[in-house]
Amino acid sequence: MAELARTTYRVEGGYDIHLAETGSGDAVVFLHGSGPGASGASNFRQNIDAFVAAGYRVILPDLIGYGASSKPEGIDYTLDLFTHTVRDALRQHGVERAHLVGNSLGGAIAIQMALEEPDFVQSMVLMAPGAVAEQASYFTMPGIAKMKSDFGSPDFSLDQQRGLVTNLLHPDWADRIPEKLVAERYEVARTQPKDVLARMKTPNLGLRLHELTGPIFVMWGLNDEFCPESHSRLFLDACPNVRCVIFARTGHWVQVERAEEFNRYATEFLHEQG
Repeated sequence: MAELARTTYRVEGGYDIHLAETGSGDAVVFLHGSGPGASGASNFRQNIDAFVAAGYRVILPDLIGYGASSKPEGIDYTLDLFTHTVRDALRQHGVERAHLVGNSLGGAIAIQMALEEPDFVQSMVLMAPGAVAEQASYFTMPGIAKMKSDFGSPDFSLDQQRGLVTNLLHPDWADRIPEKLVAERYEVARTQPKDVLARMKTPNLGLRLHELTGPIFVMWGLNDEFCPESHSRLFLDACPNVRCVIFARTGHWVQVERAEEFNRYATEFLHEQG
C-alpha cells in the first residue's frame, strides 16, 4: 500500500480528527463505517492503491470515536456530529470539492454532506449506506443480533474482534480476512468507549433522497445482514442520476469482498464525472 501522510486537526468542540492521505489529482474522500476498531485506512486498505493508480488524491479520515481521532465519552454520537467534525477537518485540510466514497455509516455521512453542501460533492460512491430508514429498523437485522462481544470492557478479546469482522462478510469470504486487519482493528477497539455504538443516533435520510441531484453509484451485497439490499431501490426510485450494482454472495463489505470489481467500477465511474 502507498505510504500515507498523516495530519490531525482540532475541530469545533475541541475534538481532534485524524486524516491520512496519499496520491494526487482530484480528491476522493473515503468515509468508513461504524463498528469496533474501524478506521479509514483499515476499512479501505484494499482500495487505496487502485484509486491512486487511477489518478486520484485519496483522503482517509478517521471519524470521531474511531481510529486515531478523539473518542469522547458521555455524548451522543449523532450523524450531525460525525458529518460536521469530518467536514471541518476537510475544510482545514484545504478540500473544498471532492468525490465521496462511503460505506454504511460513511455512506450516511456522504449523503448528509451532499444534502447540506451540494457544491462540495462532485459525486458519490455508496456501499450499503445507512440512515436511509428509521434507526430502529436496523436493529431488526440479523447481523446486529450476531454482534455480541465485550466491546468497551477489559474482557474484549482478539477472538471477539475476529468474530465481529467475520460477521460483516458472506461466508464465502470470511476465511480470507488477513490477521493484520483483525489485529489493527483490535488495537483501535481497545481505545473506544461503548458510547460510540450505544449512543449512536441517526435520522431517516431516506425521506430526502429525492433532493440528491448529483451523480451517485450505489453498490450493495445481496446478502448484507446489516443494511438490507432492498434499500438500493430507495435510491433508484428517488434519485434522478443514479446507477446500482448488486453483488451476489456478498455481505456488508463490498469494497473488501469484491475489492477488484469495486475498484474497477468505482474508478471508471469517477473518470466519467470529469
